[in-house]
Amino acid sequence: MIERPAARYGRRHLGHRRRRWITAVLALTVVAVGVLAAWVAAHRLTPTDVAGKVVRFEVVDTQTVDVTFSVTREDPSRPAVCIVRATSQDGSETGRREVLVPPAAERTVQVTVPVRTSKPPYVGDLYGCGLNVPGYLVSP
Repeated sequence: MIERPAARYGRRHLGHRRRRWITAVLALTVVAVGVLAAWVAAHRLTPTDVAGKVVRFEVVDTQTVDVTFSVTREDPSRPAVCIVRATSQDGSETGRREVLVPPAAERTVQVTVPVRTSKPPYVGDLYGCGLNVPGYLVSP
């Protein structure tokens, strides 16, 4: 093999080896990011230990809506917290309330709470439930 003059043509590149190495590193990085994204999605989208569902709502007057909802827990001996809200006819949230669901003997319980509103209510809704009960909701 004939050597090229470096002053005229520049240094010889190790192009193929370096390109293969960079391609392999990039491919492994893409796979690792994909696995991480799948793991995060699986943990955020899987069913939780508590679930709530609106049973019914009733507009009481121009400032109150009663919301009846059911809460199902895997471990009914644990307290839960649910966020109940009211919306006006234009869809804006006009009232919100955090509700403590105390421990119970059965897995599914039904709770009815009034939600005060700043505008005439149109719909009562359950935003969600969880097991991380804030300290201010737990009675001493």
